[in-house]
Amino acid sequence: MADMRACAGWRGVMMSALAGAAVWCAMPAMGQATVNPDAARRTNADAPSVPPTQIEPQWWNRAVFYQIFVRSFADSTTGPLANDGIGDFQGIIERLDYLNDGDPNTTTDLGITGLWLMPITASPTYHGYDTTDYYTINPQYGTNEDFKRFMSECRRRGIRVTIDLVLNHSADAHPWFRGAIEPGSEKHDWFIWRDSKPEWKGPWNQEVWHPVKLADGRTRYYYGIFSARMPDVNYRNAAASTAMIEMTRWWLREMQVDGFRLDAIRHLIEDGKTQENTPATHEWLRTFRAGYKAENGEAFTVGEVWASTPEAAAFVGDQLDSTFEFDLAGKMLEAVNTGKATGLAGQVDRTLRWFPMYSFSTFLANHDQPRTMTQLTGGKGNSPPDFAKAKLAAGLLLTLPGVPFVYYGEEIGMTGPKPDEKIRTPMQWTNDPARAGFTKSKPWQAPNENTRQISVQAQEKDDGSLLNTYRRFTHLRTGSAALSIGAYTPVSTGNEGVIAFLRHTKDQTILVVANVSDKAVSNYALSGMLPAGAIMAGTKEPLLARERSMVRAPAMSALKAQESGAFAAYKPGASIPARTVWVIELGAPSK
Repeated sequence: MADMRACAGWRGVMMSALAGAAVWCAMPAMGQATVNPDAARRTNADAPSVPPTQIEPQWWNRAVFYQIFVRSFADSTTGPLANDGIGDFQGIIERLDYLNDGDPNTTTDLGITGLWLMPITASPTYHGYDTTDYYTINPQYGTNEDFKRFMSECRRRGIRVTIDLVLNHSADAHPWFRGAIEPGSEKHDWFIWRDSKPEWKGPWNQEVWHPVKLADGRTRYYYGIFSARMPDVNYRNAAASTAMIEMTRWWLREMQVDGFRLDAIRHLIEDGKTQENTPATHEWLRTFRAGYKAENGEAFTVGEVWASTPEAAAFVGDQLDSTFEFDLAGKMLEAVNTGKATGLAGQVDRTLRWFPMYSFSTFLANHDQPRTMTQLTGGKGNSPPDFAKAKLAAGLLLTLPGVPFVYYGEEIGMTGPKPDEKIRTPMQWTNDPARAGFTKSKPWQAPNENTRQISVQAQEKDDGSLLNTYRRFTHLRTGSAALSIGAYTPVSTGNEGVIAFLRHTKDQTILVVANVSDKAVSNYALSGMLPAGAIMAGTKEPLLARERSMVRAPAMSALKAQESGAFAAYKPGASIPARTVWVIELGAPSK
């Protein structure tokens, strides 16, 4: 064989996957609310005409985010809102150690370093996506001072906080809209009006023009793409635009949030019948970016652009810091459900062709979709949980490129089909079927019927549980530069049920191998090219391989590469167990 050189391994100490976990070293070898209207309307473009400009990683690229619906996460046990059946900020504070205890030396927390809070301002609805006051915390969740105390507790644990920002519309009960109904009123042009109802409808054939009676008895129509209860703000009006940008800056300045998830952002400005992705929306977001970055240059924005990869990618760079990659989320779940990885591998490549490396966000499911476990078990919500599939999905999410987001309860396998209320049920802390440990009184909504089987309490002490699988993978990711901000290089596997790739920085190379099928696989062979920066000049010995994600890590075969970095027919293990993700650290042998 040609001259061999070894990959530069990690020159530091990686946090163990689990306290006390065995790590084996091989001896050197011898010789990817809102609805999606785009399902039938995808673009077929394979790559942008101009490759995306690559950007430098920021704090959010090193984070693992956790999405919280405050109403359903934890009801406080102390204070004025204690045990009223509704989650609140004091309740989250009491449960913060579950997410991150602030001690980098422990692995018994979930390892979360970022939060996305669903709407937290005053609202007449349970979901909060129609605010009546952009500046005031929903009184059912607490006060502005409670929120500041919550922020302080997050800071103490190293958790960054982003909040849902609903710029597209307000509530019809908002004073701005109530005072804008009559023509000639000060804020009339802050919303969009017509004397007669236009004939056209919305992107998914919904009614978007809604009647309102004037004082003189006439009927006029206002535009609301999602509902009559949610009138769209008119961003062609300078005063309205300025007010919304100033509100955003206020949250950064006065409430010290770290960023925003921007709801339904592609619908912001319409152009007649064109109600999404208009040039005016993109231009306004450039102005918006300048405004919020002037307040805090490190503030993070991630947009909900529920559309194809090219459409979502069009919103990053000079507009938003990131958008959610819905296509990639779908392909991850598809791979787990079908046992075939080809579509997922192709989608990762496509995502990286369209997005700058660090500017897309990943997830499995969110508050608008059936929960992940439900999608993995037939979509009914009452099927037995498939924890093997859920662990596999977690491993893919937390090793692939992107900024990962985990929906609350996903880490224990909570279930829930549509409608939306059923995917936003109380967090299942204990096996109590009536309260689930969420509250000591009657919850605002009944917990899932499977609380006896699916809860934090049921999984806490089980090393092999879904909860502890998430813990291992989040700590691995946040403790590894290669997994969080490293480059991505695909690796050929020779088997449609196996996906493999390298994540690498100049100091660390990680090989990820995932068998997404429901059977053990031995007929695979890995071939690819080690990154140039991983080749250690003057070293001819094979690379050691250490599996980092399992409780009981198997011994791994060493990897041999040619001087160019090419390797072929590599098998770190003779057989990959069904629905298993190996996270293999490659490094030079000890001297």
